[in-house]
Amino acid sequence: MNRFALLAFTLLAVLYVPANIAIAQVNNSQPEVLQGVGVEEKLGNFIPLNATFSTIDGDSTTLGTLLEQGKPVILNPLYYDCPMLCGLVIDGMIDVVDDLAWQPGKDYLIISFSIDPLEDHNVAATYRTQYLGKLKNTDAETGWYFLTGNKTQIDKVVESVGFKYTEVQGTGEYAHSAAIIMLSPEGKITRYLYGIRYNEFDVRNALYESADGKIGSTLEKVIMYCYQYDPSSGSYIPLAMNIMKLGGLATLIILGIFLTIFWVREKRKKLTSNIDFN
Repeated sequence: MNRFALLAFTLLAVLYVPANIAIAQVNNSQPEVLQGVGVEEKLGNFIPLNATFSTIDGDSTTLGTLLEQGKPVILNPLYYDCPMLCGLVIDGMIDVVDDLAWQPGKDYLIISFSIDPLEDHNVAATYRTQYLGKLKNTDAETGWYFLTGNKTQIDKVVESVGFKYTEVQGTGEYAHSAAIIMLSPEGKITRYLYGIRYNEFDVRNALYESADGKIGSTLEKVIMYCYQYDPSSGSYIPLAMNIMKLGGLATLIILGIFLTIFWVREKRKKLTSNIDFN
């Protein structure tokens, strides 16, 4: 075995053994209710513009009808009677909408739609009044839509954006992720933002990108992959297994780079030795 192969074997052995010991000590089980919940990013895809929903007045409208030329969109999947996460997401949106120089209706649009087919336009109207009443610096009477619809139309939209949720049997509640989706004025998916607090700089840049139809960065997804929202503490907690997976991937990348450099140096040494010998 040459020095290169021996070194590679030694490094792999050192890295592999502790990783397996650590994995054996981690409970990788996931509550059944959370299986299948998450976001599968579908950047560059278009939402179904013919999806039909009800406005707060009970009128029927399609998503395509709501879109306006030159105005990017923040798409907000939620359900209005959500006891925890949806309200936190909305609160985060209210804060950043108040901070933005752009105005809803004038410069961009917000479309909140319920994933619960049992909620009707009366529920949406009630929560719209409640939510918009929290705004301090911004008038969002126009440009922020609160919609409801039947399951077929809801599923068309959530499937198009990869927003995966599941009903918690016997509770009337839904398990889902904390995410908003940025759309171009034509309805193209340009970026996902995760969590319950949104940085004004990030949202502003995402709106600029979306206005031009540019696909944005998804670094936030990597961050959110390592953390899960814990309702009992009201914060995000680290997921040891996911952090370990990313750490293992980073280790393999670094190891690959190191071994490549080592191999190149060895090859150069041999080439130099042959030249000197000749």
